[in-house]
Order: sequence, then structure tokens, then C-alpha cells
Amino acid sequence: MAVRLLLVLAGAAIWAGSASAQGPAPLAAQGCLGCHGPNGTGATGVPALAGRDAAELTALMAAFRANERPATIMGRIARGYTPAELAAVAEHFSRQR
Repeated sequence: MAVRLLLVLAGAAIWAGSASAQGPAPLAAQGCLGCHGPNGTGATGVPALAGRDAAELTALMAAFRANERPATIMGRIARGYTPAELAAVAEHFSRQR
């Protein structure tokens, strides 16, 4: 019984250690990962979001929403999020490394 409990606890510790220190991306940020790479670290031709200032990311998304910043698809994507969702996404990516 003690061995079984020890194995369960060891497995839980390994699983917890393998998860991102920041936890999984909030639901609104999941859509960003396809283009901006794992944890928002960037991809070929697509800028990294990870580690950028949350206020900067929020301002960029607001500019995309208002069509004040040229983009191929980001304006349409940004208009699909509420201001609160954009702020949460920006905060999430600002904590990623």
C-alpha cells in the first residue's frame, strides 16, 4: 500500500514538473500558438509574443482591431476578442519566456 502511494505521488510530481511553469495558455491565447509558435516564442516570419510587455501587446492588438496597424489577418483576429480577453492574452504572453 505504501509503495503504491509512493508511486502515485512520484507520478504526480513528474507530471507537475513537466507542465509549463506558467500553466497552460488561457483559452483565448490558444489560437495564437498556431502562428506564433509554442508558448508564443515565435515562428519563421512571425514575431515572438513571449516576454514582451503586456501593455505593448495590448496596444498592438488594439491597433490591429482599429485597422491602424497593417496586417494580413491580425485585424480580423483581434476583432474577435473582447478587450478583457486581449488584456488576459497579453498578460499571459508577457509572463512566458
